Amino acid sequence: MGFKCGIIGLPNVGKSTIFSALTSKQVEASNYPFCTIEPNVGIVNVFDERIIKIANIVKPEKTIFPIMEFVDIAGLVKGASKGEGLGNKFLANIRNVDAIAHVVRCFNDSNITHVEGEINPIRDIEIINLELILADLETVDKRLAKTEKNLKTGDKLIKKEYEILIELKKLLENEQPARLFPINNEDESKVLKTLNLLTVKPVLYIANIDENMEESTKYAQQVKDFAENEKAKFLKISGKLEKEIAQFDNEEEKKEFMKEMGIAISGLDLMIKEGYELLSLITFITAGKPEVKGWTIKKGTKAPQAAGKIHTDFERGFIKAEVISYEDYIKAGSEAKAKELGLLRLEGKEYVVQDGDIIHFRFNV
Repeated sequence: MGFKCGIIGLPNVGKSTIFSALTSKQVEASNYPFCTIEPNVGIVNVFDERIIKIANIVKPEKTIFPIMEFVDIAGLVKGASKGEGLGNKFLANIRNVDAIAHVVRCFNDSNITHVEGEINPIRDIEIINLELILADLETVDKRLAKTEKNLKTGDKLIKKEYEILIELKKLLENEQPARLFPINNEDESKVLKTLNLLTVKPVLYIANIDENMEESTKYAQQVKDFAENEKAKFLKISGKLEKEIAQFDNEEEKKEFMKEMGIAISGLDLMIKEGYELLSLITFITAGKPEVKGWTIKKGTKAPQAAGKIHTDFERGFIKAEVISYEDYIKAGSEAKAKELGLLRLEGKEYVVQDGDIIHFRFNV
């Protein structure tokens, strides 16, 4: 399965509209809180022009793009960390995603009630962030209580963990997310990983705008500034417009409509691009007559682990990786020509896979 990105926000900010536009999967988007109860999951293709170009050369029976999973998590409300609304369930759903897309309402619409009464993007962000911080604070407090009991053993590692937890607690009490915790060594990194905190997850703030409303731009700028201060990513999307784009079945008509609206790249493609960067993901490609396929891995993955994405046997019995860079493959015009020109390299277990590598794995089990 691909990497999961959870879409969160207050009720009625346009999460479900954006989700259904992104995945072209219709979900209920009624005008009242808690209408989205079970998290809807949409699996989307990560469109990659490089895969298309390689498929044009290889002419395979099938072309398969990598996938990304979007999870539409029901609207959080004030008090969610204490179980308000459907708080506990929502927080559990957020724990299960790799990254968070936080949708913020930056439009006025008298037909769609705002759960807090009026449009105020920063207040909305802070309501949700505080709930996530409070949930994390509870996690840290529980671990602290446990660690404190073990301090008397004199174990240096327990003492170190205790010190890290105290610093983390201070950060959270100052209403700062855990992702701003400065990681200076492996110990700190380990402690953070084991806690599985909500506010340590990378965040993309999405300003849901109305492109015809002047105030919308002002609201979106506030969100952008907030994201920059928090070392998070930012994206501006018109959920309404994306929904219209998603309704076109004909690709040419869709392109024409986007051209008329002055949109070069759809919200989906932008969101996936940002999601990839957010999670430090890259794509490697396998190319043969049966299929040309893109595979998603974390930046820095070595060849045997990349092979394991295809099949565990590939990792277990890894011998070598035959690698051609995407640029060399296109320049040569075929695998055979790339080999002839000496552009194919044999790489071993320590090779770090690069974005766009075309790889054939040699293995023996």
